[in-house]
Amino acid sequence: MRGYFGIGVEGISKTMNVGNLFRTAHAFGASFVFTVDATYERTLGQKADTSKSGGHVPFYSFPGVAEVMLPDGCKLVGVELLEDATELPSFRHPQQAAYVLGPERGSLSPAMLARCDHTIKIPMAFCVNVGIAGAIVMYDRLISQSRFAARPVAEGGPVEAPPEPRHGGRFSRKAQARMKAFEDTPPEVFNEGE
Repeated sequence: MRGYFGIGVEGISKTMNVGNLFRTAHAFGASFVFTVDATYERTLGQKADTSKSGGHVPFYSFPGVAEVMLPDGCKLVGVELLEDATELPSFRHPQQAAYVLGPERGSLSPAMLARCDHTIKIPMAFCVNVGIAGAIVMYDRLISQSRFAARPVAEGGPVEAPPEPRHGGRFSRKAQARMKAFEDTPPEVFNEGE
């Protein structure tokens, strides 16, 4: 899978939910995790974060929305049940993305929604736990951006191998320069000097 992603929460107060989300993020290969204006004690969160993601995934704690700093080119994607949000199955994930979820008993703040490049929603009747919502978003990113075999029409696993990657092979400027010299000079000129 190309690109990278991070995931975080705004205004959350339940440490175990954050620990659960960060453990799942570690399992899905997140490049970083973060909190914004949140009450999170990492030592308590490790009760749910049994993979100890803090030793493997960079963690950022931002005091407020204005202080959130993301890498250049990274798109902020809000996950919220809003009328005009794009439904997750119809959303094309950015290659460089940071997903932010709201608190347990609330929504993303107006300031955070204003910062978001995209807002998505999981099509469901009501909100689920923050850790579950984050896992659904990360799983959707994985299956939509990775190269898996197509799902069969009948029950069961795939009957054909996954497609080969579309990108080219190894690139070498030196090899390219040698090939260019060979193309510009006929082979007999190379043989005359021997």
